[in-house]
Amino acid sequence: MVKFYIDGKEVVAKKGETILQVARREGIYIPTMCYLSKVKPIESCRLCVVEVEGVDGFVLSCQTPPTPDAKVRTNSAALYEHRQNIMKLYDVNHPLECGVCDKSGECDLQNKTLEFAVNSQEFTAKDQHRPIKDWNYIQYDPSLCILCEKCVHVCNEVIGDDAIDIFYGGYKSHIVPKNAETLDCTFCGECIAVCPVGALISRDFKYTSNAWELRQIPAACAHCSAACHLYYDVKHGSIADPTPKIYRVKNEFEFETLCGAGRFGFDFENRAKKDEKAFEAALSAFKKADTIKFTSFITNEEALILQKMKEKFGYKLINEEARNYQKFLQNFAEYSGKMLYDVDLKGIEDSEFVILMGSMIATDNPAVRYAVTVAHKRHRAEIINIHPIEDDLLKPIVTKFIKHEVGSEEAILAMLVDALFDDEAKKKLGKKWLEEFDIGYLSAESSVGEEEIEDIVARIARKKRLHATKFTLILGEDLYAHPRAENIARLAGLIDRFTDFEVMIIPPKTNTLGVALICDLDEQEGEYTIGYNTKGDFTLSALGDGDLDMPALNQQEGTFTNIDKRVVPTNVALPYEGYVLNDIARALGVSDKEYTIEFTKELPQEKGYKEVEFDDLPNEFLNDGTEHRGYVLENKKVNISRKSVEPVAELPEFNGTVIYRCEPVLQFSPFTNKAHQLREVGKLYASETFMKDLGLEEGDKVNIQKDDITINTMVTLDDKIGSGAYIGTFDPTLESEKLFDGYRFSEVTITKV
Repeated sequence: MVKFYIDGKEVVAKKGETILQVARREGIYIPTMCYLSKVKPIESCRLCVVEVEGVDGFVLSCQTPPTPDAKVRTNSAALYEHRQNIMKLYDVNHPLECGVCDKSGECDLQNKTLEFAVNSQEFTAKDQHRPIKDWNYIQYDPSLCILCEKCVHVCNEVIGDDAIDIFYGGYKSHIVPKNAETLDCTFCGECIAVCPVGALISRDFKYTSNAWELRQIPAACAHCSAACHLYYDVKHGSIADPTPKIYRVKNEFEFETLCGAGRFGFDFENRAKKDEKAFEAALSAFKKADTIKFTSFITNEEALILQKMKEKFGYKLINEEARNYQKFLQNFAEYSGKMLYDVDLKGIEDSEFVILMGSMIATDNPAVRYAVTVAHKRHRAEIINIHPIEDDLLKPIVTKFIKHEVGSEEAILAMLVDALFDDEAKKKLGKKWLEEFDIGYLSAESSVGEEEIEDIVARIARKKRLHATKFTLILGEDLYAHPRAENIARLAGLIDRFTDFEVMIIPPKTNTLGVALICDLDEQEGEYTIGYNTKGDFTLSALGDGDLDMPALNQQEGTFTNIDKRVVPTNVALPYEGYVLNDIARALGVSDKEYTIEFTKELPQEKGYKEVEFDDLPNEFLNDGTEHRGYVLENKKVNISRKSVEPVAELPEFNGTVIYRCEPVLQFSPFTNKAHQLREVGKLYASETFMKDLGLEEGDKVNIQKDDITINTMVTLDDKIGSGAYIGTFDPTLESEKLFDGYRFSEVTITKV
C-alpha cells in the first residue's frame, strides 16, 4: 500500500495500481483517449499526463505507479495547453460529418474537442484517399480513425482473435486484417464497442438512429451462462410499424466483454397478443398433463413457478441438460465439501495455470475463452487444453494441447489425480481404486501418454517455483452426460479439495445453474407432456411456433443465476402483449402474484439465494470496475461423503464415424438463429481431414444415421478445427439432437447423397 496525494487529496494505491487507476477509483478525472482498463496501457494518446512535484516534465498516469508521499497534479495551465495541442493534432483533416456519424453524441473526439476548446486549427497535413472497408457485420472508415489502438489491443489481449493490426505508414497508417485480405475473426464486435470515434461501426446500425434518440435498457445477455451485462438500445420503429424495436446492443466495454451473439443477436422477441382460446386450451392441457418439459432459457422466477406447480400437482419436471448438470454438481459437492464451485470469471483471469477439459469454450461459453485469454496475456498463464478436437481459435493461447480418445475423460482425470495427489490424499480414493488403477492401460486406451501427464506436473512445478498461486481446472458439458459422469464429478471434487487447483463447472445454458438449484428435476417423463420452449403434447413457446405464445427473454423482467454464481437482473426491452407463465400459474391457483418478479425474493435461501426484492437489485459497474450487479450466492458447506470413489471403468470404444454436438461461432440456440443478422442453416461442420477420409467436398449433401434416426443435411468446411466434425442444435428444423443420447459425442453412419 502506497500513500500519496492527487490534487491535495490523500489517497492510497494498492500493489500494482497506477496513478490513473487510483484517480478513477477515487472519482478524480484525468482525460484519456487510448486508455482501456481491461488491457495493458496503450500509451498512444498522451492525454493522461500529469505533473508530479519534483519530477521534470509530464508523467504518463496510465502506466506510472505512485511513489510514497508523491504529490500529483492533474490540472494546470501547462497540462491544459498540452492536451489542447494533442486534440488539435487529432482533429487534423478529421471529416466534419458529425451530423450523420453514428458515433455523434457519444464520441470521445467530439467531447474532448469541446472540452479543450479546439475552435481553431494551426496544423495542416495532406489528406489521403482512404476507402471504407466492409468486414461482414463491421464497417471500417480509415478517414475517421485516430489510431488509438484500442481495437487492436482488445482483439489480441481479451478476445484472443488477434485479427487486426496497424499498417504503419505515417499519416497513411490505418487498421488492417492481420493474416488475411479479408477479416478472419469471430466477429464479437468488441472493436466497435471500444472505438472512441465512428471509425468502426455496425453495418446494420449505420444511419438508422442518432445516439440521443435511443433509450438504454440495462439487461443481461440471454444466450449463454455468462449472462453478460448489456444495454438494449430501443426506440420506435418505422411510420408503417411504430412498434418499439431494438436497434443495437451496447456494453460497459471498460469492464465487460460481449461475444458476437450477444452484440448482434438481439432481435429474438416474440410478437404476440393474448389468444384467449389458446390460453383456455393451455389450462386444459395443464389439468391433463403429468409432465412439464422445458429448457434452461428461462428466468429464476419462472423456474420457481414450475417448481411450485410440481409441488401442487405432482408434475414431473424434465430438463435433461440441467438434470445432468444438477447431478454432476451434487456429486462434486459431496466430495469437495461445498455446494458450489468457487471459481468465477475474474478468478480465471487471475490464474497462472489453467487446465481446460470437456468443452469447446470458444463456442460453448465465449466469456470463459476471453477470461482464459486474459490469464495468458496478463500473467503468462500455462493453458492446457484436453479434448478430442483441437480448436484453432485457442491456438494463440494454448501452451499444450492433449488430444484424447472419445469417451476416455474419466481415465484422463484419474491420471491427473494420480499425478497431483500426495500419499495422504490418495488414501481418500480408497483401497479398491488404488489397487485397480492401471496407468498403462488408461494411457494406451485414452491415447494420452504417461509422459504427457508428467509434462503437466513439470509445468506446474515450474510455475510454483515462480511463486504462482492461482491454479484453475475448468470442466465443461462433455462430462455432465458422460456414462461415468458421477465418478468424474467425485474425482473433480477431490481435486478441488486436495490440490492447488480450484474447479469451475461451466453451466451449459443461460440459466442452467438457476434451474439446477431451484427445481427438483426428474429423469423420466410421463404420458402427457407440456413443453416450454421444447416440443410437447402441448407446447408453450417464446419462438412463436407453439400452441400458446410466451415472451422471449428480452421481453421479461427477472433474474438469471450466471456462471459466476451471481443472481443478475434483466429488464423488459420490448413490449409483450400475450400471456406469461405466471398467468397460467394464477389461473391454476399456484400463484397469487400479479407480476412474475414478485417471486424474486422467494428464491430458495437454502440454496444460497437472498430475500431481496427485484427492484432492489443493483445493476451497474463502479468506477474501479467492481461489478455491482445483483448478488453472489452464498456457497454453503456440504457434508463430505464417506464413500470411496469407484475404480475407473473399462473405457468405451468408438470405432466408427464419430461426430460432436457443438454450435458454430455466433450461435447458441434457436433464439440466436432467429436474429436477423445471425440466421444460418444447420449443417455438418467438418475438418479438412474428416472430409477427405469420407470422400466429401464442400456443399455435399449427406445422410447422418444413428439407429433408426436419419438426418439429411449439407457438409461445410470448418478450418478452425484440427480434426473431426460437429453439428449444432440451433436450427430446430434439423432436429439434430436426436442423434445424441446426452453425451456430446455420437457414433453415426454418414453416406453421401
